[in-house]
Amino acid sequence: MRILFVCVGNTCRSQMAEGWAKHLGFEAASAGTSTNQRKVAPNAVTVMAEKGIDIGEQYPKHIDDVDVSLYDLIFSMGCGVYCPNLPLNGDWELDDPFGQELDAYRKTRDEIERRIRELL
Repeated sequence: MRILFVCVGNTCRSQMAEGWAKHLGFEAASAGTSTNQRKVAPNAVTVMAEKGIDIGEQYPKHIDDVDVSLYDLIFSMGCGVYCPNLPLNGDWELDDPFGQELDAYRKTRDEIERRIRELL
């Protein structure tokens, strides 16, 4: 199964979701609707590494650079993502940990893991 995770900045939640999905055996990618960053948020990399998942080589991508037709499922992370040509399978409505302490990232990371494991 191929899964695409979409949010606004593509630096935290969607990147963690991509990492979890790949770790659990899915083909996965992530993208943002208005990303302007060049790297994944350091705290996202840190909390994923705590689970043995390296997302340090991942990088933010804009949704316009992704062929969404290649994915079986597309989920929004819950940041008001609106793309009229994007067939979402659901909005996970996750809090954005960007700029917060590690505990906020851990909470989001763990909820992402739970949701992805439900897809197994």
